[in-house]
Amino acid sequence: MIAIYQIFLYIFFGILPSLIWLFYYLRKDDHPEPKLMILKIFLFGSLATLPVFVVQFGLSTLLAGLGLPISITLILYWFLAIALTEEFFKYLVVKAGALKNKNLDEPLDIMIYMITAALGFAALENILYLFPAVSNLSFRQVLSNTIIVSFVRFIGATFLHTLASGALGYLLIVEVYEMKKRGWFFFSGLVLASASHGLYNFSITTFDGAFQIAVPITILAGLAIFVFWAFNRVKTIKSVVEI
Repeated sequence: MIAIYQIFLYIFFGILPSLIWLFYYLRKDDHPEPKLMILKIFLFGSLATLPVFVVQFGLSTLLAGLGLPISITLILYWFLAIALTEEFFKYLVVKAGALKNKNLDEPLDIMIYMITAALGFAALENILYLFPAVSNLSFRQVLSNTIIVSFVRFIGATFLHTLASGALGYLLIVEVYEMKKRGWFFFSGLVLASASHGLYNFSITTFDGAFQIAVPITILAGLAIFVFWAFNRVKTIKSVVEI
C-alpha cells in the first residue's frame, strides 16, 4: 500500500520537471503571456492525458487483435497509437484553448502555448510513471527511485514533449503568419512531431546496446537545434493575423 508521503513525493517530483522546463521556455518570450492563460493550457494539457489513454488503450487492443508480425505491431503501436495520439491531442488543447484567444497576439505565442500544453501532459504522465511497481520500499529507496526517475524523465521524455510540440508549433506559425499552403505545414509538423516522438520511444524500448542510447540522444539533439533555431526565427516575424 502506498503511503501518503509517497503520493506527495510522486506529485511533486512528477510536476517538477515540467515546471523547470516551463520557466525556461517562458523566459524566451519577450512579451509574456497572462499567467492565467499559461495555467489554463497547462491544466488542459494534463487533462488531455485521460482521453489519450482511452484512445491508446483502444488502439493497442485493436493492434493486438490484428495478428500482424510483431515488428509491424511495434511500429504501429509506438508511432501511431502512442506518438500520433499524444501529439494530436496536445495540438487540440491549444487549438481549443488558445488559438482563438485575444491574448495570442504574436507568432511566438503559438510555440509557447504548444510547449505549455506538452508540459502539462508530461506532468501527469510523469506522476503516473513514478508510482512504483513494487511496494514495501524504505523511505530512502522511495526517495532515491523517485529522484532518479524524475531526473531521467526531465532530460528525456519531458524534454522530448516540449521539442516535439515546439516543432509543430513552429510549422503552425509558418502556415498561419506567412500564409503558406494552408494545411500542409500543419500536416508536416504533425508528422515531424509524431515521427520523432515515435522513433524515440521505439528506440529506447526495442534497440539494444549503443543504439538504445545513441538514437534517443540524436533525436533530442536534432529537435533541440531545430526548435531553438525556430525561436530565434519566429522573433523576426512581425505580422499579426486573425487565426
